[in-house]
Amino acid sequence: MSQPDTLRLAAADHRYLWHPFTQMQSWMAQEPLIIERAEGNYLIDTQGRRYLDGVASLWCNVHGHRKPALDRALMEQSAKVAHSTMLGLANVPAIELAERLIGLAPKSLARVFYSDSGAEAVEVALRMAAEYWHHRGQPQRTRFVTLTDSYHGDTLGAVSLGYNPLFHRPLRGLLFEALKLHSPHVLRFFQGMEAQAAEDEAIRLARQLFEREGERIAALIVEPLMQGAAGMWAHSARFLSELAALAREAGALIVADEVATGFGRTGAMFACDHAGLQPDLMCLGKGLTGGYLPMAATLASEQVFTAFLGRPEERRTFYYGHTYTGNPLAAAVALANLKVFDEERTVARVAPVAQHLGRGLSRFAAHRHVADIRQWGLMAGVELMEVPHLRQCFAPEAQVGARIAMAARRAGVIVRPLADVLVFMPALSIDTTQIDLLLNAVYDATIEIVG
Repeated sequence: MSQPDTLRLAAADHRYLWHPFTQMQSWMAQEPLIIERAEGNYLIDTQGRRYLDGVASLWCNVHGHRKPALDRALMEQSAKVAHSTMLGLANVPAIELAERLIGLAPKSLARVFYSDSGAEAVEVALRMAAEYWHHRGQPQRTRFVTLTDSYHGDTLGAVSLGYNPLFHRPLRGLLFEALKLHSPHVLRFFQGMEAQAAEDEAIRLARQLFEREGERIAALIVEPLMQGAAGMWAHSARFLSELAALAREAGALIVADEVATGFGRTGAMFACDHAGLQPDLMCLGKGLTGGYLPMAATLASEQVFTAFLGRPEERRTFYYGHTYTGNPLAAAVALANLKVFDEERTVARVAPVAQHLGRGLSRFAAHRHVADIRQWGLMAGVELMEVPHLRQCFAPEAQVGARIAMAARRAGVIVRPLADVLVFMPALSIDTTQIDLLLNAVYDATIEIVG
């Protein structure tokens, strides 16, 4: 694309677009990076410059861009039907995908409800859980338990679960209050404790909450093993299992939010698999279509599903849905995505690449501003602080993480930090050479910005 075309697009972007999670005053003061096409694990801008996609296009790309099998599935389905409502109708790809997902999911799950995004998948789970208890004659079960600084999406119900005063204070009057548990985070909640002691204390506090509030709790909802948007906060499979056991003892449902952790990211198809967790509801999104089209799903147990069965006059119908629910194009691509998982043994290939990533991340450990390194599979975060041993963060106005990301971009790598946590979340198709490129660019950028 020519330079004049790029300038025209940049001007139109500044004039007409409103970008998500972006302070637009700052955005409009700089030249936008405009992506025109992609190949494999690389994005290509309108000037022909190539960038390694270090965040998998916001954690959703799985097999790389322009994957031939997924391209074919999209084209073949578009020659049949692009969309048909699921309100009163069914379609072939949505049926086949549901069957395939239930075959892959934890054995506790038996039904698939489609939506358009991870946040909507969580909203569906919230409503299902609340209405389930209403139909079961326990309407007092309206409370939801989540981990502190959890993130479950940006719709109002999901924001209630992950309320953060920095972002959501103007919405406070619209939200419900969730019950909060601390993750075993030694940098924040259990400072100075060893990891095992912190985990034991977090479990003890969780037990107190479930014993106190148990009869009012509808569900525990958790991002299994890795709280992504919190800053890649990791916890163990044992901690996840203990939380689930406490929820079961209290009679509550368990909701696994696998929007970010699902589809191989942690080294298993679903993060639940590491702990043998059998949730009542599971939320999927992002990698479901391999990063091609917006589609999400909420998987439910047969027990939850049957609570909604009844005569029309009983009003047990699940009154929820969206125009593009079960979209045939997205479902067809999702089926092709799962077929590639099988044919290329994608999940099995994650482990050696993740080990290489872990070895490469170790070079950050000696840096005087690195406070912590956290990893599960191909999800990792390096947390920077001005004075780590004092838990003293960099001033927000210093924009350390953002400046490191911009420096890495000049080296041909796209990353998006979470404040001053450097996030590494590439597509599962990344190889060790590209891992080295990613790590070298971010490490050099860190040296450039903070010394």
